[in-house]
Amino acid sequence: MNDRYASFVQSGAGRTLVKRLGLPDPPRLRRHRPGDPLLPGPALLGAATRSQAATGSRAATGSRLVEPVGRILRAAGVELATDDPAAVGDAAAASADTRFGALVYDATGVTDSTELRQLYDFFHPYARSLHASGRVVVLGTPPERCATPREATAQRALEGLTRSIGKEFGRGVTAQLVYVADAGTETSLEATLRFLLSGRSAYVSGQVIRVGTGPATAPADWERPLDGQVVLVTGAARGIGAALARVLARDGAQVVALDIPEAGDELAAVANEISGSAVQLDLTAPNAATRLADHLAARHGRVDVVVHNAGITRDKTIARMNADRWDQVIDVNLSSQERINDVLLERELIPHGGRIVSVSSIAGIAGNRGQTNYATSKAGVIGLVDALAPALADRGISVNAVAPGFIETRLTARIPLVLREAGRRMNSLAQGGLPEDVAETIGWLAWPASGAVTGNVVRVCGQSLLGA
Repeated sequence: MNDRYASFVQSGAGRTLVKRLGLPDPPRLRRHRPGDPLLPGPALLGAATRSQAATGSRAATGSRLVEPVGRILRAAGVELATDDPAAVGDAAAASADTRFGALVYDATGVTDSTELRQLYDFFHPYARSLHASGRVVVLGTPPERCATPREATAQRALEGLTRSIGKEFGRGVTAQLVYVADAGTETSLEATLRFLLSGRSAYVSGQVIRVGTGPATAPADWERPLDGQVVLVTGAARGIGAALARVLARDGAQVVALDIPEAGDELAAVANEISGSAVQLDLTAPNAATRLADHLAARHGRVDVVVHNAGITRDKTIARMNADRWDQVIDVNLSSQERINDVLLERELIPHGGRIVSVSSIAGIAGNRGQTNYATSKAGVIGLVDALAPALADRGISVNAVAPGFIETRLTARIPLVLREAGRRMNSLAQGGLPEDVAETIGWLAWPASGAVTGNVVRVCGQSLLGA
């Protein structure tokens, strides 16, 4: 769907009008293309130091991630600069006139609120030094893992910093906070850093991502991080589902594309385009989960990644909604996911190291007038992630969700103009996302290298002004 306002803003007359009237200014976003470098410029890498109360001095380093992060970025071909050569080693000293592709700060050394000043000292001089669509990533310690209440307080404060930066820097710059557990840092963190710094995360901003422990295997080729993986995508005939099938196949997956029989022609076209296979199945039909499991077992012997994307809307206020509308939405959007998971897990068709990724919605976080059924189902998806992630940790299976905001699809094209424009502009990037933005985020969560990322709900919403 064409965003005519965003196209107009990129013209000479549009630029002038936006500046004079203070109108929303949607930037051109840097999106992933195969072969692109991770960043358009060097990364500035900084780290906090811990104050020594007895002497008033500071330790040389108190941050535990700066060295492994430096190694990850160098291995990814990123040029490194630093404002503290003693902390980062052989990185080049930062120059005032350098345009950076990313600002990356290890804040795990912040153990007291008084030490938060170091974040100001790092970001203040370089806030205007980022390329358009640059990246800001702050690394911290999960507050519940902190040694003292003061440290937990300081680490929780990082959320306000990163979310505010995402709203301040503009020009397509995104900002994220990554809480990292102690064990297996380099192996577990690399996939998340590669995703957040690349164009794959164009429409993801203001997010808090938790990286814990879990089986994480780096691919032989980061351009094909899903090589050899069998991936099921439900609702694959159109929109986000079709984009998912294309992105996952591009990344090396063997895609099993599923949709209802009524969408058979479109489903076949998608499957043929990506050299995948098509399954026509109504997930609300009796024994649908068993029939799907039988098919996967017979054709592939397993399914490495299950992407629950199938969903419907039947919008009415709850006062005007009949029971059928309620039941249909809950069944398709939530209960069918539970039935499929139950059968696939019981039959052990999802192996150790497998992935379950569900599509929630910002409506499940913030609610939405006229969508009580839909919002209930999508909040339930978040509950599914919360419940399953710890339950499946011992089996090495990660469970995550994405929560799209306003995404340019045929469904959003039907929204009345005024509401459609409000949906597009009410986020830090002042535009709607693309189906590919949701697909890229799900792709990252599906990678074998992302096994330490579980129990997360990642919003793909351009940092919407609605919701948490």
